[in-house]
Amino acid sequence: MQTVLKNNSANTLVSVLMINAQGIMLSVLGCDYFLSYNRIPWMQDAPVRSVLNVQMSGPESIEWPDLDVDLEIDSLRHPERYPLVIKRNALDFVGV
Repeated sequence: MQTVLKNNSANTLVSVLMINAQGIMLSVLGCDYFLSYNRIPWMQDAPVRSVLNVQMSGPESIEWPDLDVDLEIDSLRHPERYPLVIKRNALDFVGV
């Protein structure tokens, strides 16, 4: 069953429920998810106003347009399937 929250007469399919020192609690399509800053460190120092500006960016993803961050909803449901990996390229290693 999908829960649609009403916010100023507009359907809200994603919203921030809480922000604390450990992470962010989201409601997405009626399910609640906690995003730890250990998994999303780039959100830790983000302005609250930017974190609150979250929206659906398709049927299976959410985005924070102010922060240029996109997440697949499946990564919220199954974070073990989405390990964080930093990909480096040759420009990261400039010789001295």
